Amino acid sequence: MTDVNEVTPPGARAALLQQIKDKAVVHGKVTLSSGLEADYYVDLRRITLDGEAAPLVGQVLLDLTAELEFDAVGGLTMGADPVAAAMLHAAAARGKRLDAFVVRKAAKAHGLQRRVEGPDIKGRRVLVVEDTSTTGGSPLTAVEAVREAGAEVVAVATIVDRATGAAEKIQDGAGVPYLFAYSKDELGLD
Repeated sequence: MTDVNEVTPPGARAALLQQIKDKAVVHGKVTLSSGLEADYYVDLRRITLDGEAAPLVGQVLLDLTAELEFDAVGGLTMGADPVAAAMLHAAAARGKRLDAFVVRKAAKAHGLQRRVEGPDIKGRRVLVVEDTSTTGGSPLTAVEAVREAGAEVVAVATIVDRATGAAEKIQDGAGVPYLFAYSKDELGLD
C-alpha cells in the first residue's frame, strides 16, 4: 500500500474521532441487533453516510490496514457498505485501486443468484469491514460468504470496537486478525 504518512491529511484520525463523538454517540437504553441491552448506542451510519465524516472513514481505515495486502474490501450489507465505499474512494484519491463488494444476508433467488455482489473476488485477498460489532456475528457471516466465493480473508476491520467479545469471537472463529480504529474508551464510553 501507499506510504500513508505522505498522503493522509494531518489530523484525520483526530477529526474522525471528534465527528464520532459529536454525531454518532447516543446515550440512553437501547437494544442492539445482537439482542443485548446497552446504555449507549454508537450510530456509525451517522458517520459513514455523512459527507464530512465518510471521507475520513476511508482515510483512517486505509491507514489502519496499511500493513496488510488486499485488493478488495466489503462485508455484510448494510453496515459494511458505506465503509467499503469510503475506503474505495480514499484509495482512489491516493492513486491506488481498491474494489468493493457487498455480502447479502442470503443469495438472491433470481438473476445470477449471487451472495457476494460486485467485482469477482475469487482468488483475491480481501478485507472484511464493519462499522462496529457487538458479537462479531455480521463479520463472521461475511467471512464465511467470501470464503465460499473463493476469496482469502486477510483480516476484519471495524471503525469502533465495543469491547464486548467480538474481537475474540472473530479471531477464534475465523482465524483472522481483528483490527479497529477506535476503542470505546477513546469515545469516553464505559
